[in-house]
Amino acid sequence: MEYRALGLPDDRDIRVGFLSTLVLNDLVDIRPFPAGLLPIQVGDDPDGPDGPPLMNQMGRGALQCTVQANNRDVRVITCHLKSKLLTFPGGRFNARDEDERARFSAYALFRRASEATTLRAHLTAELAGAGRTEAIILAGDMNDELAAATTLILNGPPGSEIGTLGFERPDDGDGERMWNLAPHIPESERFSRVYRGRPELIDHIFASRFLVEESIVGSVGTVMAAGLEALPSIDDDSGSRRCEPGSDHAAVIAKFEF
Repeated sequence: MEYRALGLPDDRDIRVGFLSTLVLNDLVDIRPFPAGLLPIQVGDDPDGPDGPPLMNQMGRGALQCTVQANNRDVRVITCHLKSKLLTFPGGRFNARDEDERARFSAYALFRRASEATTLRAHLTAELAGAGRTEAIILAGDMNDELAAATTLILNGPPGSEIGTLGFERPDDGDGERMWNLAPHIPESERFSRVYRGRPELIDHIFASRFLVEESIVGSVGTVMAAGLEALPSIDDDSGSRRCEPGSDHAAVIAKFEF
């Protein structure tokens, strides 16, 4: 089976990509914050006139490509939002005190929320109100759970999530919504990482209305790396599993049939 990997030819810090048996077309690099969203503070305010470090774009850019399935264009976006695992000045993983931990937790949350907002603005433009007929998928490591505020930003207008009464009731928001497929994952498998012994689902697949209504959505679940019998439990040291085989995340999968 032939696979094609798609990346960027320069040294921009993307860190996401696609692996596909289909030809990948129309690469889009998603990075700058949308209009109206001001730069965010990402570090402490030092002494002097320079002010705190600011960010006006995604820390890890998202990628979009287009593939064809059954003569239909399917736009796929992948991303890796700011981690919940904190790092501190000097490469430390532990805060000097509780005040520093609280500040850097806020900086990380600023980043993840702004990155989710950047993706949501991009999705709104791509959908252009036509989500009932357009096939669009957003997938990636959102670094937060299903009910987290940053994850919910990506849904669009609330009220029609899978499993709610509103899901079966079409309304004017359907053309702009994206649906998180997590409720389709069997509850016993509904996690993609184990943090300090606690399973959590932080990797997600979102789909436009066409894909959750007009196509057959099946085989939604999670798959661990080959050779792993269970996901390893991780802590706040992101380098603790360096050079270890396999991944500390399970892959979240979904199959669509037109």
